[in-house]
Amino acid sequence: MAERTVFQSMTQKHVVSLGPQASVYEAACIMTGGNCTSVLVTEPPATLVGIVTERDLMTRVLAKARDPQATRLADIMTPNPLCVPPEKPVAEAVLIMLERGFRHLPVVGPGDKLLGVFSARDALPREIDNAMGLAEFREQVNDALG
Repeated sequence: MAERTVFQSMTQKHVVSLGPQASVYEAACIMTGGNCTSVLVTEPPATLVGIVTERDLMTRVLAKARDPQATRLADIMTPNPLCVPPEKPVAEAVLIMLERGFRHLPVVGPGDKLLGVFSARDALPREIDNAMGLAEFREQVNDALG
């Protein structure tokens, strides 16, 4: 059985985006309405400049008592997020997330077309196990090579 790709496993195949000057409040409303856990920050026409996740809202806004209506996405976004192509195998994407410490990867197709966001929640337990095995293997190889 061939491994699923990130595009095949994405539960939502639409782009949820706002401009960098949009407020955190607007992002929270869009994320709630769209039942998603991130919003892509784009500049016209569709250039990805950052990403804001539910974790960012907690750690960069709420925990710091910032005003969600006055705080702009540009102030709290992760700029220039790492992206993956739609054909990236899920286990490889999960491995990237494990190694880099994040839970969301924008998926970008040919011509830099934004296709959506792959979330760790989109992976199946088997694919997470495969990623953990890859991580352990890499660690063993690195240890052996010194």
